[in-house]
Amino acid sequence: MTNIDQAGTFQLGSRPVKRLGYGAMQLAGPGVFGPPRDRDAALAVLRAAVTAGVDHIDTSDFYGPHVTNQLIREALSPYPANLTLVTKIGARRDEKGAWLPAFSAEALTQAVHDNLRNLGLDALEVVNLRIMFDVHGPAEGSIEAPLTALTELQRRGLVRHIGLSNVTAAQVAEGRRLCAIACVQNQYNLAYRGDDALIDALARDGIPYVPFFPLGGFSPLQSSTLSGVAERLGATPMQVALAWLLRRSPNILLIPGTSSVAHLRENLAAAELHLPDETMAELNRIGTAA
Repeated sequence: MTNIDQAGTFQLGSRPVKRLGYGAMQLAGPGVFGPPRDRDAALAVLRAAVTAGVDHIDTSDFYGPHVTNQLIREALSPYPANLTLVTKIGARRDEKGAWLPAFSAEALTQAVHDNLRNLGLDALEVVNLRIMFDVHGPAEGSIEAPLTALTELQRRGLVRHIGLSNVTAAQVAEGRRLCAIACVQNQYNLAYRGDDALIDALARDGIPYVPFFPLGGFSPLQSSTLSGVAERLGATPMQVALAWLLRRSPNILLIPGTSSVAHLRENLAAAELHLPDETMAELNRIGTAA
């Protein structure tokens, strides 16, 4: 399997991690709810990722719920010393799988303990507070109350570093006034470029930005541009989209998810894909297309 060293590293909390990691969300069942279709395949993907050099895995106890964390523990515990597990709190699932806000102090405390139990850890390395004022995307509003609750859990030694997810630039600024922010995780990709200024500001301060949905929000026209570039480079559109993100800014950390070892290999190979300047310019125009 492709080794991912060529992607380089960036500091996440107190640890340097390789810029191409792995997201565990797709290991749960359909709709990120319930058990995986093939448990053995899910375990195999996790083990293959670590064998290939992945040292940053993104997860959450509301994936399943509990499913991905329990799979991670079964597949990888005792954990390699260099493996950084990043989880998210701030949401919950109802009995039908709907995503609901859960960022009261009580809910956040319970979520941290659930993550600790299911991952088999004494402390969580990085916890992203997912803001749920709008389930579908960032929405303005003060994050002081939930973030203060999370910093108390950090003070107690249950959480080492705190990140933010599904947030606006104003919320990032507010969060940084309240505590050190280890990372920001928002939707961002070739076609969805709303966080361009935020990424650059975070890069100047050495804070990683972790985009999710690397192909979300594409129109057929934009997809045809991406597909054309991929064909010329002998790569897949997903590999090109990931390579573009790696080159977009040095503080971008990637967490593409998959439940397939073959797809994992394809994703990790994006670290070796060279995008010439003229190709970058062509791809950059996707983000400004009408």
